[in-house]
Amino acid sequence: MSLSLIGKSIKASATLRLNEIAAILREKGEPVIHLGGGEPKSKAPLEALVAASNLINTGEVRYTPADGIPTLKKAIIRYTEEFYDRLVEPENVIASSGAKQAIMVCLQAILNPQEEVIFPAPYWVSYPEMVKLCGGIPVPVFPEDGTFYPRLKDIEQRVTSYTKAIIINSPNNPTGAMYSEEFIAEIVEFCEKRNIYLIMDDIYHRLIFDGRKPINCYKYAKDLSENSKLIVINGVSKMYAMTGFRIGWAIANKKLIEAMTNIQSHQTSGPPIVTQVAAAAALNGPQTQVESLRITLENNRNILIDRLNAFKGVKAFKPDGTFYCFADFSYYMKDSIKLSQFLLDKVRVLVVPGIEFGLDGWVRLSTCGAVKDITEGIERIKWALDPDSPNELYIGERKLIRDWL
Repeated sequence: MSLSLIGKSIKASATLRLNEIAAILREKGEPVIHLGGGEPKSKAPLEALVAASNLINTGEVRYTPADGIPTLKKAIIRYTEEFYDRLVEPENVIASSGAKQAIMVCLQAILNPQEEVIFPAPYWVSYPEMVKLCGGIPVPVFPEDGTFYPRLKDIEQRVTSYTKAIIINSPNNPTGAMYSEEFIAEIVEFCEKRNIYLIMDDIYHRLIFDGRKPINCYKYAKDLSENSKLIVINGVSKMYAMTGFRIGWAIANKKLIEAMTNIQSHQTSGPPIVTQVAAAAALNGPQTQVESLRITLENNRNILIDRLNAFKGVKAFKPDGTFYCFADFSYYMKDSIKLSQFLLDKVRVLVVPGIEFGLDGWVRLSTCGAVKDITEGIERIKWALDPDSPNELYIGERKLIRDWL
């Protein structure tokens, strides 16, 4: 079979593949614990569900404008004013089928073949593949000081005449690191001076811990005109536990939004009307559910970090936000793909290999499940890896014998 160069080069999403594996194993009755997931287990806001149901009951489920329905755009404008202190116009907004599509059409609208996109590493698994889908070159940047907090000079050293955009995801997937206000201010100023697009992936911006407050990138922008190359991405998937509704958005200058809309109109048309109505209801409704989820995630993070810190040989980075924890398991196995497969085979625990995020020997663990899943999952992993653990373990009524150490 003859495939295109892009078709040959793009890998499947590791995180979505794990979700599929977990679903298949559970269907077979396997006692799987999924610590690799990227979606909260809480239900979508009641207002969103009611709004979607009411629309379905009318039978008027039709096409929508390619850039989103007015009701959703108004909700996004209000949200942007409340949480970013920035009043934008409807022409500055595009609603997409998830924040992922918003980033994708943005890259398609700005990137030419062989132009470069820089992003700090570890990075979300889709950034490199999205850039490659546009014929561009992904440029991951590891902080030279060995931390998960990039400095401006780390980024600056990788900028070339081919650099078209920089993507900043804070708090970060997979590490949970929230970049400092000083860094955000510096990167906004730097991109303005160098005439580089700055894509702020803010999908987790309110899921932060230890009393931290969301950082507003617009606060540091000197150019807020229609020449601005600052783009803010957000969506309802994470904060509102609405992953399956697939609604995200971008805020940018009007010319860019127009180009993105044209592209999206040929890709998928507008997002589904039912999920747009639901997303608008979530954004306009009570925000207590977001805070409730944030508190739950902070508690889950504390429990996971306590368990990992008691695990000989494991070094865990304490997340500042999100629902992920990035942990170094290289003491036991340096190949993170082999390690994740080993844990799945031996104790039916799913984790995401760190190499998918650019760093081998590490794994991403999720804290968005139940506390029982976190504690039992780490117990199973410890039993599989730690030579000081007992030789037997019960998973439900199934007795496991450890014969590989």
